[in-house]
Amino acid sequence: MLDNLLKGIFDSDLTTVITLSDFLLCIVVSLLSGLLLAGSYMYKTHYTKSFAITLALLPAVVCVVIMMVNGNIGTGVAVAGAFGLVRFRSAPGTAKEICALFLAMGTGLIAGMGYLGFAFLFPVILSGVFLLYNRLQFGTRRNAAMYKTLSVTIPEDLDYSDVFEDIFSEYTSEHDLEKVKTTNMGSMFRLTYLITLRDPKKEKEMIDKLRCRNGNLEITVSRQETGAAEL
Repeated sequence: MLDNLLKGIFDSDLTTVITLSDFLLCIVVSLLSGLLLAGSYMYKTHYTKSFAITLALLPAVVCVVIMMVNGNIGTGVAVAGAFGLVRFRSAPGTAKEICALFLAMGTGLIAGMGYLGFAFLFPVILSGVFLLYNRLQFGTRRNAAMYKTLSVTIPEDLDYSDVFEDIFSEYTSEHDLEKVKTTNMGSMFRLTYLITLRDPKKEKEMIDKLRCRNGNLEITVSRQETGAAEL
């Protein structure tokens, strides 16, 4: 009786029906694997509650989808199109987030195909490697304190092309004028530089000299973002 309730109305005699016990077993393994992936991702990582929940549930969602496809090529193409639609309707995330989502989808895919041992072993290995790389600070930019983004406001009567050239030559090993923007009804310029400090300890000394040159107008120094964190 229960098998008849779980059988699809369009199933034929050649269709293999997934039993309730196998279905529940795959779901449980997928949920445990998703919980493991979410826990390892949240370790020393900035995250949102919604992303953590998504990462924990995604393997089970993919697992069910794969089990329902069950070798049907037409259904598989439709599922691929649906996943593509969801991807392009969502905001792009960081490289780490996208990698975590692919890991969760891969785990669900393995579980949906019935390889429950591999479905649990895969996130265990990848979570361990993920935690190890975080622990070793793999990929962290060396001497990050040297790389800064500098924004300086100057009056319009100053020639911004080389107004700070001597100061930059003294305190930076590299400097590049990234952006020029007019401000205060066009009476001032806001210059944005990407700089590499020779000695991060002399940052305040450099700012004091810049203040003397720009008439004590606004100066902003921030950590330099490479843009490599986003895809």
